[in-house]
Formats: sequence, structure tokens, C-alpha cells
Amino acid sequence: MKHSLFSTLLMVVALTVSPLSFAERADRTKPMNIEADDGRHDELKQTSVFSGNVVVTKGTIIIRGAQLTVSQDRDGFQHGVVTAAPGKLAFFRQKRDSAPGAPAEFVEGEGEVITYNGRDDTVHFERRAELRRYRETTLTDQVSGSVIVYNNLSDTFVVNG
Repeated sequence: MKHSLFSTLLMVVALTVSPLSFAERADRTKPMNIEADDGRHDELKQTSVFSGNVVVTKGTIIIRGAQLTVSQDRDGFQHGVVTAAPGKLAFFRQKRDSAPGAPAEFVEGEGEVITYNGRDDTVHFERRAELRRYRETTLTDQVSGSVIVYNNLSDTFVVNG
């Protein structure tokens, strides 16, 4: 899907101007749980590689892909890179905070590579990237590009390509 510069900017503004809902704030402090067919860990480097039917959960965050490389820095922040199987896309979904009584909102996206950075709480979708916002089950916004960066702290999106 191709967007003109104006329509891309308009979509970014539409996605970022939602004063009553933000990324689920509690997710940042939740533990990261990983399921996969295989895994190996290097304690010295604080790095783990998981492969085969990888499913990551962290609070309301769900990430799926074929392989995950996850590391933890000295301050305890986690960083993960999820890659899709050839010809497929890795998947991300997160519930957004909303006002009491407001409908539940979710952000979900796909890309050949998804990178989660726990330090700055961002998610990068790369190659064939797409990001969607849902109110309950109704699609409200959708954007695609080469690279999409979703910032959980500021609840903003940046789209390139």
C-alpha cells in the first residue's frame, strides 16, 4: 500500500492523537515469558536464542515469530529481536490503557523483523511493516511502510517508506 507524504503524515497524526488511551503502562515492569521449540542461553553475555514457534508475552504484549534473540543490559532492561519464518511475518499485539468505561483498544503489527527495546520502550517493525489499531474488534487505523517505530511511552508512531 503506497501513501503520499501528506496521507502518511495525516495517518501518523490520527494514530497519535488519542488522549484517552495509551500503551498499557504496567507492561513495562512485567516479566518477559518465552515459549519456543528450542533455546540456548549464554550467561556470560546475558543472551538467549530461541527458535521454532516462538511466543513472547510481557504483560498484555504478545509477540510471535520463528526466532528470538533476547538480551539483558547491566541495568536489567530487556532487548529482543524476533524474526519471521521465510515468506511470513512476525506478529506483535498490545492492549492500550483506556479511560474507565471506554471500549478496549489494541495495537497490533507485523514485520519480517520486530525489535523490542525495553530501555526506551519502543517496538520497531521492519520490512513489510504494518501497524493497526483496534477499538474492541473494529479496525480504526492502519498504516504500512518499510520501517515503523512504535513508542510505548509517548504512544507515537513513526513511519518510513
